[in-house]
Amino acid sequence: MMTRHLLLLLLLRRLVPAALLVLLAASPVPADEHWHDLQEAVREGKIVPLPEILDWLEARYAGQVLEVELERDDGRSVYEVEMLGPQGQVVEFEFDAASGELIGMEGVNINGMRREGREQ
Repeated sequence: MMTRHLLLLLLLRRLVPAALLVLLAASPVPADEHWHDLQEAVREGKIVPLPEILDWLEARYAGQVLEVELERDDGRSVYEVEMLGPQGQVVEFEFDAASGELIGMEGVNINGMRREGREQ
């Protein structure tokens, strides 16, 4: 069962830690508490820091990050990163937040975003 999730909107890719805007839609828990829990999970090594995920993507795929979500699905934390490719394609990448492993991709012309000489 999908639970409510944090929506992380990137203002500028290079300023990820400073320019992260957290939008909590219809959440019964105050935003500060969600943000604190997220920071604690990163500190404790329970989830991979978002910049590591974004650096991995940037090294392997051309495009601009449109949106990042951290969702909880059946007890598993998952980063969903939506990117706009150089040919206008929109692709969603899913990562296991605990390990940083790429667990899924969805979209059209994903290979058109792949950087030369880089494997998944």
